[in-house]
Amino acid sequence: MTTAAPIRLGIMGFGQIGRQIYDLASRSDDIEIVAVADIGEPSILHYLLCSEVEQGQRFRLDGKSLVCGDVRTRMMAMDLPREVPWDMFGVDMVIDATGKYRDSHFMQDHLDNGAGRVLLRTLPTDHIDRLVQPGINDDTIEASDRMLSAGSATTSALCLLLHILAAKFQIDCVSMTTVHAFTSDQALQDYAGVDYRRSRSAAKNIIPNEHEAAAWIGDVLPAFRDRVMTSALNVPIQDGCLLDTNLVFTDSAITAEQVNDAMREAAATLPGLVDVAEDPIVSSDVIGNAHSLLFDARGTIKAGDTIIKTLGWYESLGHAARLLDVARLYAQLDRKEAA
Repeated sequence: MTTAAPIRLGIMGFGQIGRQIYDLASRSDDIEIVAVADIGEPSILHYLLCSEVEQGQRFRLDGKSLVCGDVRTRMMAMDLPREVPWDMFGVDMVIDATGKYRDSHFMQDHLDNGAGRVLLRTLPTDHIDRLVQPGINDDTIEASDRMLSAGSATTSALCLLLHILAAKFQIDCVSMTTVHAFTSDQALQDYAGVDYRRSRSAAKNIIPNEHEAAAWIGDVLPAFRDRVMTSALNVPIQDGCLLDTNLVFTDSAITAEQVNDAMREAAATLPGLVDVAEDPIVSSDVIGNAHSLLFDARGTIKAGDTIIKTLGWYESLGHAARLLDVARLYAQLDRKEAA
């Protein structure tokens, strides 16, 4: 029996999610990270990687290559997608983990430089071939897809929640607020930024923020187009996020326990994507959890006749895992097409 060749991935952006992607891939047999592009010094990026992950001593820096076992990953100090020579490395897919290059023309730069496909780790700003959410619409992917997004950690958690509950109950509309750990694009001290509130210190404030998930949910779940409102509160913690969702059901007979039971059933059928916490957990308890949604059964409350409030937890590691899942989906599709 012939073993399939490993999937060859490139990463642009070696921030928190980029490093999590690399670490997860290093623990798998089917994916190799062959090149990384980032503006940081390779020695500092190596230092951050080793300080953040378990068994960081597995990784060593050999000149301009990051080495783990038999796999060598070329580190390149580059700032823009058009600068990266992906054709030199024969990459099947590039994961753009910068969070900056969300326009399709930046994605086209990756493709023009030799990437087979490009996958954004965040939501795009304009038209792409497909927004892929494992466990929801992964059966719609096509071999011709080139520009892809896996949404965001928040988008994945919300889409899974809605997908699961809409299969059991009729939902009229939804309001979601993500209580989100602060991000690397926020200032730790007050500093003039892109808008007034985001110019305030992330370390000292709860900062109201917009969230773009509502604009894209209809691409994944057409029945929810224009029926979901999303917002964010960035709070002074580094890891762990909370999905606070109010769902308006059409049937007043639906109970909080029925919602919990639906999520428990889904956790059994989507074991890598969804789990249910029965204990009174807090944000630090979700750190290191690779599920896209850890549903909080104790947080489900019915308010009035038709509104049920739910809580769910997630962190960036789950999103890093889903990005690799998307890479695997397309590799499987390509092998099927080739056969």
